[in-house]
Amino acid sequence: MIEKFVEEFAKLIVSHPEEIDSKVDESDELYEITLYAHPEDLGKLIGKEGKMIGSIKNIISGCKAKNGKNYKINVKVKQA
Repeated sequence: MIEKFVEEFAKLIVSHPEEIDSKVDESDELYEITLYAHPEDLGKLIGKEGKMIGSIKNIISGCKAKNGKNYKINVKVKQA
């Protein structure tokens, strides 16, 4: 559920929304969400001084209270 929210939110920010993909690695204590984006969109997702990705992390941090798991978000270039 959270990974879909992050993916859809990222699509609203970027110039190439069709190239946004996500992958989730789940362990007992951690959800690691990796967003794959077009190279031109990395800066938009990270934001100045990491503020955009930091804001996304703040939004999903409230989910920790519900299920007790931590979330980590990575942004990577989508390989052709």
